[in-house]
Amino acid sequence: MIRRSSPRPLYHITSRGDRREDSYRADGDRRMFLSLLADVCERFNWWGHAYCLMTNHYHLLMETPDGNLSKGMRHLNGVYTQRVNDVHSRCGHVFQGRYKAIIVQEEAYLKELARYIVLDPVRAQMVSQPEDWPWSSFRGTSHIGKIVYRT
Repeated sequence: MIRRSSPRPLYHITSRGDRREDSYRADGDRRMFLSLLADVCERFNWWGHAYCLMTNHYHLLMETPDGNLSKGMRHLNGVYTQRVNDVHSRCGHVFQGRYKAIIVQEEAYLKELARYIVLDPVRAQMVSQPEDWPWSSFRGTSHIGKIVYRT
């Protein structure tokens, strides 16, 4: 049983759309989110292991060596909300409350979680195969294509 030490915590992070509404109205919104996620990874020294953007929520599997999860998430969700509201001429919350972050401590859970994240669109019957969903890390980690980050 492998335990993750606190200096390099690994988290399963989720955030749901406000009132369970869609967080992404168009593919451009998803590209904007992924570009911002890449910026957060660079700015806050995060390591991304897996991600999946669904219609009304997202899953991230992130390692935060500098212990700055809260700062990075404030930037990610806050800046995305500002930008997407500007693009769609709206105001208000995009995400419902605070993000949820569960620390990943066991290697077996890590492997299962990585599978769970990229298979979410298949379970939701949005696609039949995980490689058919362009908004997850599956293609990049399975060497089928590139991981989409920058626009």
